[in-house]
Amino acid sequence: MAQYSKLSVLNKIHRQGVIPLFYHHDVDVCKAILKACYEGGARLLEFTNRGDFAHEVFREMNKYALSELPGMILGVGSITDGAVASMYLQLGANFVVTPCLREDIAIVCNRKKVPFMPGCASLTEIGKAEELGCDIVKLFPGNIYGPDFIKAVKGPQPWTNIMPTGGVSTDKSNLESWFHAGAVCVGLGSKLISKEMIQNKEYTKIATSVNEVLKLIEDIRLKH
Repeated sequence: MAQYSKLSVLNKIHRQGVIPLFYHHDVDVCKAILKACYEGGARLLEFTNRGDFAHEVFREMNKYALSELPGMILGVGSITDGAVASMYLQLGANFVVTPCLREDIAIVCNRKKVPFMPGCASLTEIGKAEELGCDIVKLFPGNIYGPDFIKAVKGPQPWTNIMPTGGVSTDKSNLESWFHAGAVCVGLGSKLISKEMIQNKEYTKIATSVNEVLKLIEDIRLKH
């Protein structure tokens, strides 16, 4: 079961401004990356369900976070149906992210009071997601639509919280464009935790990268 309330998770997403996300098949490597993100200041992270036995890796990561990394909130991404979502919720996922909008996942997450952030690519999908109880929607793929899409949506729907994923980088100008358009947070994968960093086990570099992005986002928000 989730160890953090829905409200506390949503508040942390708002405050942190970025959800680091990654996948790797090796549990020890995942623990090291998780610790590096924690040392960099992140207190919320998404593990993507993209490989065989990924749920077993997530289970061990979550146990590690609960015992060794106080306050670290783990969620899961790349979920494609309600059954898989239910399995991860049983393993303690504190939020669920998907590439597309699925009502069966919304039902499962609402029943357990766990945030569900579905991938949406139109105002109609966003409206449907909000009707299903989604507090934050993921704009995916973000690079196809760009910051102007968020700005346009926020006009008639200022209450809508959008998290772009895909097309987001760690560059200041890129982050500024998303947050100035009204993004509530951003999802960052390989641009933040690169394959090279993982392959070379550059965990100190990962921690530094995470810390720099957190500070950059904080600065952008303060100035905006």
